[in-house]
Amino acid sequence: MTPLLSDAGRARLDSIVRPGVLCVFDFDGTLAPIVPQPNQACLPAPVLTRLVALQQVTRVAILTGRSLVDIGPRLQFKADFLVGNHGLEGLPQSPPDIRSFQQMCRLWREDLAQAFTGGQLADPGIMLEDKLISLSVHYRHAAHHEQVEPALRAVFGRLNPAPRIIGGKYVFNLLPPTAGDKGTAFDQLMRHSGAPSALYVGDDVTDEDVFKLDRPNLLSIRIGQSQYSSAEFFLRRHVDIVHLLDTLIERLAGQAGSRALASTIAASAASAASAATGPAAGNNDNTGLRTLNE
Repeated sequence: MTPLLSDAGRARLDSIVRPGVLCVFDFDGTLAPIVPQPNQACLPAPVLTRLVALQQVTRVAILTGRSLVDIGPRLQFKADFLVGNHGLEGLPQSPPDIRSFQQMCRLWREDLAQAFTGGQLADPGIMLEDKLISLSVHYRHAAHHEQVEPALRAVFGRLNPAPRIIGGKYVFNLLPPTAGDKGTAFDQLMRHSGAPSALYVGDDVTDEDVFKLDRPNLLSIRIGQSQYSSAEFFLRRHVDIVHLLDTLIERLAGQAGSRALASTIAASAASAASAATGPAAGNNDNTGLRTLNE
C-alpha cells in the first residue's frame, strides 16, 4: 500500500478524479469514526458539510453493511446512491429471493439466541444485530476476545444453511450463502450510474471485496495502513477523510472552471467545521495534516 499523500497518489488522483467520477464511501470507520456502540455512530459535522459540498460537483454514493432503515437517519443528507446490507438493499437489481433470506435470518437468530444463553458465549458484551436479511454479531465488549472469536466461529459452523461469513473489527457479518458482497454491489453501482471512473474509501475486511476488484478506473483507498489489504492507497487515520474531501472538492470545482465555487465551498466547510459542537461534531483534530493538493 502506498500513502495517498505521495507523488504516486497524486498521479492516481489526476487520472481518476475527472468530471463524472463517482465518489463511493463506506460509513463506519470511514466517514464516521468507530464508536463503542454501533447505535452511537453519526457523521462528524466537518465530514457532513464537505459531503454536501462534494455533491455540488459530482455524485456521492454510500455503500455500507448497515441496513437502509438504520443508515438513512445517520447520514443527515441525501446521497445520490445509498446501498445497504452489503449490497442487498438499494440497488435496482434487488436479490430475487429476499423472502428466503429473511427466513434464513430468522432461523439463524433463533439458534444464536439459544447459543448465547449459556456457557462461554453468555457474555453481555456480545450483541446480535438483526438486519432482517443479514445478521451482525458484535463482540467488541466481550470479556475475552481471543476465546470468544473461535467460540463464535464454532457456533456459526453449526448454522443451517451455512451463512456466508464476513469478518470485521470485532464483528462477524452473516449473509445468505448466495448473497453478493460489496464488490458485486460496487460493480452493479458502476453499471447503473454510468460513471466513467470512481474512487472507493473503506476501512475494514468487508471493503476488501471492492479493493481487490481489477478495475483500472477505480481508485481504492483504505483508512489505516495494512499489509494484508488489497487497497492501492491509504490514509493514515480517520480524520484524514476531511482532507481527502477537501481535495476532491477543490479538484472537481477547478475542472469545472469554477474557482469561485471552490473557494465558496471551502470557506463554508471551514466555517461549519469551526462552529460545530456537540456529539455530531466528532473528532476534528486536524493538527499536523496537509491537504493532498499541497
